[in-house]
Amino acid sequence: MFSGATSVTLDSKGRMAIPTRYREFLSEGMVCTIGLYHSCLTLYSMSEWKRIEQQLSTLSSVVEAERRVKRLLLGYAIECPMDNSGRILLPPTLRAYAKLDKHIMFVGQSNKFEIWDEVIWHQQISDDIAALSSDIANLSDNLKSLTI
Repeated sequence: MFSGATSVTLDSKGRMAIPTRYREFLSEGMVCTIGLYHSCLTLYSMSEWKRIEQQLSTLSSVVEAERRVKRLLLGYAIECPMDNSGRILLPPTLRAYAKLDKHIMFVGQSNKFEIWDEVIWHQQISDDIAALSSDIANLSDNLKSLTI
């Protein structure tokens, strides 16, 4: 299970170093694609991506919303092999989508990682806290039963 937010530097060639504590687990390979609901990237281990691909293969090619999800996630998906220094190369199309600059955040999200531009990440966190605080009465049943 992946958790935590780590500040990482993107080099001039678009490479980022995977935090050391995750390298062994991700050594099987990774797939990076876009985040559907925010301008960030989503990085999956190869085994998790195969599970996602299986789910995507069950979506309809006729239902427009399902076709869009498949088009976006699969269309942007790219394998990201790790080099001997523990770095992966994020292609220009993905960097542009997520507006990635030199300073980025590598954020664990249980079964995957999100990769954010650092400034956008901090703004998103502020927005999330404000939204939760202002909408506390309208929490979903799942959130109401969450004991933390």
